[in-house]
Amino acid sequence: MTVNQPIQVIGGGLAGTEAAWQIAQAGVPVILHEMRPQRLSPAHHTEHLAELVCSNSFGAQSSDRASGLLHEELRRLGSIIIATADKYAVPAGGALAVDRAVFSQALTETLASHPLIELRRGEVSQIPTDGIVVLTTGPLTSPDLADDLHRFTGMEYMSFFDAASPIVVGESIDYDVAFLASRYDRGEAAYFNCPMNREQYLRFWQELCQAEQAELKEFERETAKFFEGCLPIEEMARRGEDTMRYGPLKPVGIFDARLGDFRDPENKTRRPYAVVQLRQEDKAGQLWNMVGFQTNLRWGEQKRVFRLIPGLENAEFVRMGVMHRNTFINAPELLYPTLQFKQRSTLLAAGQLVGTEGYTAATAGGWLVGNNAARLALGRDPVVLPVTTMMGALFEFISSASPKHFQPMPPNFGILPELPQRIRNKQERYGVYRDRAFADLDTWSQQPFVCCSQ
Repeated sequence: MTVNQPIQVIGGGLAGTEAAWQIAQAGVPVILHEMRPQRLSPAHHTEHLAELVCSNSFGAQSSDRASGLLHEELRRLGSIIIATADKYAVPAGGALAVDRAVFSQALTETLASHPLIELRRGEVSQIPTDGIVVLTTGPLTSPDLADDLHRFTGMEYMSFFDAASPIVVGESIDYDVAFLASRYDRGEAAYFNCPMNREQYLRFWQELCQAEQAELKEFERETAKFFEGCLPIEEMARRGEDTMRYGPLKPVGIFDARLGDFRDPENKTRRPYAVVQLRQEDKAGQLWNMVGFQTNLRWGEQKRVFRLIPGLENAEFVRMGVMHRNTFINAPELLYPTLQFKQRSTLLAAGQLVGTEGYTAATAGGWLVGNNAARLALGRDPVVLPVTTMMGALFEFISSASPKHFQPMPPNFGILPELPQRIRNKQERYGVYRDRAFADLDTWSQQPFVCCSQ
């Protein structure tokens, strides 16, 4: 079947990039709209597609972890985002992290060279009324398009705040203090660890609680709602003296090999009271991301307070932490599990706009809307993935959750259907979830109705 009218994908983030690629790979022409650089967003720094604006990590790599299971499902389904992430991965212990500049540039060049993809720069202020349209504009949808989406749905957005961590120049870290190690000595030692004793931690905690935040606009103060999975570090500190020590600064399993083998019973060395971890940001290891340090502090305050961390007294920051408003639609009210709008079957949406949280979830949504948009163009029925897969469970959740209390959802094992038999051991239970997901995904993907080319 020949398709003459191209599908329009609006938004060149992770979801939009994946969607456009899947559509083109199915033999359907696509126009990918990206407003940058004609119009910039508060969070982006380049004009490249699939720019990673918060962290350079896609999360845990092991397939018995929720994000790792989602990675592997996408690999098996031919995701361009995950394939490119694998190609430009940097050391990150057990996580999949990338050299973000090379990653996004490579994807931009790959899509721009595809004969069925037209990359069109410029803002789209209204939802096209003709043909098949995919919305992947993300949490920073331009005001005009957001207003048009509001008119179309008749519903207000819900909002939360997302924040990005600072990035430090590696050469400015004091390596006499900071040490390379991974938690419990697992995998490659890919994190720099800045240890704190109790006195150092309490001073840091007190200063962090008192530090001055950047002022929010009035409309942001009225609607501010922090997403629990991405709390600003100062908000976490204000929840209690030990909150950070049970979160991103937890010292459990982190030991300085320079002080001896922690497994040696004769070694009485105690672990630090708290630890700040730095994750490699680029392939060359020149830049390091402060793990868990999303923040809305004023930039001067960030430098003052974060330089109280042992090993970062002379830290050079190449990017300060930032915080911005994210918006998402009430997906349970508006979307089917196919990610089609109930009001218009030829309009689809994916990414953070629909309330999935995280890079890999956005990629998964892009894969689904891209394939379903192509199927619609080819006269085929859209598909849903088995709910026993992480992808299928995630989209089932956002389309069926309580609309009244709907909040963004990251991939997690809690949304998967229960196993026939209860398994108390968590690691074993997650392994069984994984094995079931792979088996069901393999069976599903081999069915004739799945492939657009059949």
